[in-house]
Amino acid sequence: MTMTMDELTELLHRLLAGWENEVVEFKEATRQFSADKTGEYVSALSNEANLRELASGWLVFGVSNSRQIVGTTHLVDGQQRQSLKHHIHQSIDQGLTIREVYEVTIDGKRVVLLEVPAAPRGIPISWKGDYRARAGESLVPLSLDKLDEVRRQTIGADWSAVVVPEATLGHLDPAAIARARQGFAERYSPRIPASDIAAWDDETFLSKARLTRDGAITRAALLLLGADTSTHLLTPHPAQMTWKLVGEQRANEHFRLPFLLNTTALAKRIRNVQLRLLPPDELIYREISKYDERSLLEALYNCIAHQDYTRNSRIIVTEHADRIVFESAGEFYDGTPDDYALDERTPWRYRNPFLVEAMTELNLIDQMGYGIHRMVQDQVRRFLPLPDYDLSTLGEVKLTIPGAVIDESYSQLLMVRTDLPLEDVLALDRVQKGLDISEASARHLRRVGLIEGRKPHRRITPRVAAATGEMADYIRTRPQADAHYAALLTDLLREQGHADRSDMDALLGPVLSEALSAEQKATKITNLLTKLRRRGVIVNRGTRTKPRWELSYAGDEDARVEPVRKKEADDEAGTRGSGSA
Repeated sequence: MTMTMDELTELLHRLLAGWENEVVEFKEATRQFSADKTGEYVSALSNEANLRELASGWLVFGVSNSRQIVGTTHLVDGQQRQSLKHHIHQSIDQGLTIREVYEVTIDGKRVVLLEVPAAPRGIPISWKGDYRARAGESLVPLSLDKLDEVRRQTIGADWSAVVVPEATLGHLDPAAIARARQGFAERYSPRIPASDIAAWDDETFLSKARLTRDGAITRAALLLLGADTSTHLLTPHPAQMTWKLVGEQRANEHFRLPFLLNTTALAKRIRNVQLRLLPPDELIYREISKYDERSLLEALYNCIAHQDYTRNSRIIVTEHADRIVFESAGEFYDGTPDDYALDERTPWRYRNPFLVEAMTELNLIDQMGYGIHRMVQDQVRRFLPLPDYDLSTLGEVKLTIPGAVIDESYSQLLMVRTDLPLEDVLALDRVQKGLDISEASARHLRRVGLIEGRKPHRRITPRVAAATGEMADYIRTRPQADAHYAALLTDLLREQGHADRSDMDALLGPVLSEALSAEQKATKITNLLTKLRRRGVIVNRGTRTKPRWELSYAGDEDARVEPVRKKEADDEAGTRGSGSA
């Protein structure tokens, strides 16, 4: 959150009045403070804030043990802050990090306040494998009763955390367990020797990987590692992912347990051919895969992790000629897709926290919401349209990953402008898809020369069209000024004397932008005739249903179109003056 200086001052005095407790810690740190020690406090304050149902805890630098503000030079610049956040994120096992770093000056002395987010419900936070907590003002290990209290928070509501009493180790797939060990070892390679992990028996490993509860098999364990013959243990849930191919060729296949292995099997079913794109001013094509394999797996893992399993629905993956569509039950649970595309949001909660934690332990996903951001970056890196989330159907999330070029100007722009901010790329992607963008974005993109045209006919400026031999196509589809079309109409009336609507359609239809539909062209002609009539250029000597258009006065060519040209110039000046797009 953003806080004013007055709000920060008030917050600091409030924290000082309450002094240190389980969710507030003061450190003198006049010059610096250990990053590792900071990480321990982040773990402890995060867990304690969760247990007290608070949004966050606070670690404050620049205050002595005698409650005196002494000031600090710790974290004095943005690079130091980002470095600390990155270090915390890398060593907190659940990927959590500091939410905000604030600073406030009191009587000329600088104080730094670190806002530590509460642990997500059901997911305790550990630092380098150790769960930390507070006992009054002291930093201590998180006790077993507190650990269980956090984990029990969502057991009643978390479908994936429920124990299946009749399930045994024999209901799990040995190959899936071996693959799970591999993922766990990759995640913990800097801390736990692979030989130690290999030496654990299956029961110990499943407990370490957060897949069992008190040694009992959970629904999460069955989903990820269950044998193909164990589906009945999850009834009435189908425990199924379905792939189907639509278009000229049709096919389908169902993939059951174990999901850990069959996500890869389903992804390999998708026809991932090579595409050839020609960059501007080059003679050699660039070859890219139609889909990024990491993005396909990321999309499938997200479907598994965040599905509403109480709806008893399967995951459906539909392969079209130019796109892949992933459908799963359950509304988008926390925030909006755009929040995560820009990497500006960390999820506060999960629908299936037990399953999410287990998948994180097996190195399948993270818990910080980076998956959508990675998929967006993968598409940008490959010059293709960005993923789309359709949330219009209640209780359903539909993700589309394009596998073909929509607008060559967009793809070529990404090839030559690798420096574009992601915010601009997101807006340009919406423009190429004919979707609306904010007026602020439109003004910015127009100012830097990346789009042209007016709502709803904005388009990406083909800066590289001339170099790629496409200028003719660009000219045919680029809208002209109304004065151009007005001159054509008045020329017709001067030569012919009069014209009906069919004459007007025959004249203007072929020269209007090819980007317009037939209906849009008809509307454009109607609006132009109305504009010329109101400005006294033409007059209808017929009826409304059978118009007979004539020039309302004689004059030279400039006089005939000058009212239209002048109004357009005035409109453009007004647009620049108001900052409107």
